[in-house]
Amino acid sequence: MTLPKYKDLESIGNLKDIEQEIFILQKSLFDLRMKRSTNQTTKPHLFKHAKRRIAQLKFKQGVVRKEAASAGLKSILS
Repeated sequence: MTLPKYKDLESIGNLKDIEQEIFILQKSLFDLRMKRSTNQTTKPHLFKHAKRRIAQLKFKQGVVRKEAASAGLKSILS
């Protein structure tokens, strides 16, 4: 299984979808940690995948917020 790519996030454009996806991934990461602590079988690579995807989404979230802020400032200055 390959790591998630940043290019795959191009379809997600608004903050609500990004925040929802982050929440879902954080919940799945929590579930993975609980499985590991209770000695249930887990796939270790899923930890890395979830953490990487969360980092990508948080970066994209910052980019979208910055674009929205700059667009708001441009409309005020125009």
